Amino acid sequence: VQLVESGGGVVQAGGSLRLSCAASGRLLSINTMGWYRQAPGRQREFVATIRSGGSPNYADSVKGRFSISRDNAKNAVALQMNSLKPEDTAVYYCYVQGINEFGAPSDYWGQGTQVTVSS
Repeated sequence: VQLVESGGGVVQAGGSLRLSCAASGRLLSINTMGWYRQAPGRQREFVATIRSGGSPNYADSVKGRFSISRDNAKNAVALQMNSLKPEDTAVYYCYVQGINEFGAPSDYWGQGTQVTVSS
C-alpha cells in the first residue's frame, strides 16, 4: 500500500495551503484517513482524522482553521489549511487505517510533506 502526498510548501502567516493524499494498493477497505504532523524537536502529533461515513475530528490547535475531507471512490483525503500560523510549520504525514488483503487491520503512513509558515 502506498500513500502519495502533495501540496506542501512555503506560505506567509495568514495564508492557505491544501494537502492531498491518495492511497493505492491492496486494501480491502479503508476505515480512517487523516493527517498528523511533526515539528523539529517534537513528537508527531494528531491534526485531523475522518472515518468512513463519520464526522471529522480535529486537534484543538487547528479547529476552525483546518478542514479535512475524503473521497472514498478515489481513496483520497485532503486537508484544507487556512489562517496558517508559524506554529503550524511541520512535516505533515498522511495516515490511513484499513483492512489489508489478509483481512487484518493495518496502519499506513505517507512519506511526509513539508509545510513552512513564515511570519
